[in-house]
Amino acid sequence: MKSIPTKKLWKYLIWPGLFLVAAGLTIAVVSDSWGTVPLAFIIAGAVVISIWLIWQSQESKWWRRRSTQAGTNALAATLAVLVILGLINFLASRYEVRVDLTETQLFTLAPESKQLVKNLKQPVKVWVFDVAQNSQDRELLENYQKQNSNFKYEYVDPQARPGLTEKFGVKDYGEVYLESGNKRQLVQVVNVNDRLSEIRLTNSLQQITSTSTAKVYFLQGHGERSLSAGEGAISQAVQALGNKSYTTAPINLVEKSTVPSDANVVVVAGPKRELFATEVKALQNYLNQGGNLVLMIDPGTDPKLDSLLKEWGVKLDNRLAVDVSGNVALGPAVPIVTNYGEHPITKDFANGISFYRLARPVDTTPVPGIESTKLLLTKPYPNTWAESDLKSENLEFNEGKDLKGPLTLGVALKRKLPAATQATPSPTPTTSPTPSPTPSNPTANESRMVVLGDSDFATDGSFTQQLNGDVFLNSVNWSSQQDSQPLSIRPKEPKNRRINLTASQAGILALSSLLVLPLIGFAVAVILWWLRR
Repeated sequence: MKSIPTKKLWKYLIWPGLFLVAAGLTIAVVSDSWGTVPLAFIIAGAVVISIWLIWQSQESKWWRRRSTQAGTNALAATLAVLVILGLINFLASRYEVRVDLTETQLFTLAPESKQLVKNLKQPVKVWVFDVAQNSQDRELLENYQKQNSNFKYEYVDPQARPGLTEKFGVKDYGEVYLESGNKRQLVQVVNVNDRLSEIRLTNSLQQITSTSTAKVYFLQGHGERSLSAGEGAISQAVQALGNKSYTTAPINLVEKSTVPSDANVVVVAGPKRELFATEVKALQNYLNQGGNLVLMIDPGTDPKLDSLLKEWGVKLDNRLAVDVSGNVALGPAVPIVTNYGEHPITKDFANGISFYRLARPVDTTPVPGIESTKLLLTKPYPNTWAESDLKSENLEFNEGKDLKGPLTLGVALKRKLPAATQATPSPTPTTSPTPSPTPSNPTANESRMVVLGDSDFATDGSFTQQLNGDVFLNSVNWSSQQDSQPLSIRPKEPKNRRINLTASQAGILALSSLLVLPLIGFAVAVILWWLRR
């Protein structure tokens, strides 16, 4: 019986090695587990193949050949590329990183939305009753879902699930509902022209998960801005507060001598006539008991709040803030603000724009126990100054009469309550002591106030432009001491990058692209051909 030569056995050693590697890979893929058994097969196969490669190298000297080295280098480079691509895909699937390169961050959730979703303690689900799944809406919902596993969403065909449709009371395709426990709320109706809005979804999410409702009173009776729609009204601001779970109501302190105990904040928006001394006293008592005020006082008016403001170190300047930096559309009587103080109200404004038509500067002086922060700062002189001569048609700075910019158009202040005024439990008295004031906000240990030298910025039309609405909403939110609620969310709109061409410009562009440029290229080619002849 002939024995098989040893060389022949070594020659076929490659096949068991490949078999072992293939078996290990098959076991791993089928079992979906890279455990001990598949790894053992792969490692054993790799060892066998390595031994075969070493034997082949010594036997045939092929390793020293130039063709072998070139092929090996190409194989190594290919394997390196495959390994790098594999690592990139592995890291991308394990650690997702997305970069939003749009100027206004259109595809990134606002910090306020992220904060609200991350703080969800109970499951919340969005139901979209529509057949078509719009990619833009779905991406927005997925961005929410990535922040917290308690946030879910589902698309529903109303005809396929009539029971669920009847449960929510769906009337048409595109209705989006938010559900949390036994609470259900319509967010909006989406269609081709109106896609799912981050602002509406976050506001609805805040409403449905909120355990308390803050009350905002608007002072009336002195020519203040109207709460219902109309010229110079602030109905959009009132509606925006309602969307953020605030309850709003008017208040007349002539009819009621005290601010209601359920008031989280009182807004005085653009009074044209002076308040009675009893009304000012009522507001002072309200502040002393832990209340909060937002004052928006226009130039050319005197609501007789000087005694109240003096206690807080605030003085309203009677001059008019002007801005001659070159904004032709708005005019010099509309200061543009892009510089904001370090404060929760303005912390996310960066260099965003807000504007204030017919505004007055607000001055502050240090007062013990009062912490004040400048919120809105105009450009420096000579771009802005406070004009004292309101009748002159020629705007020019007059030394000694006018005030150089930068001007402060808004301040935020807070004051700690005395220990005796704070809401702390006390033992039952054996006698009848003199009653002490009860804090308007039982959980407050401080009073807050925001003073703005303008109310026009919050009126209908102006409220929705730039950061104007955010200034108002954030001022009310901070003043009401609802610190657990996220501040307002700025709408994200793509920048208009269109180039508007006239008919002659369009003709020149077409002529240059279809005739001139091809002729230039042809001429260059002819010249190069001629030079190389």
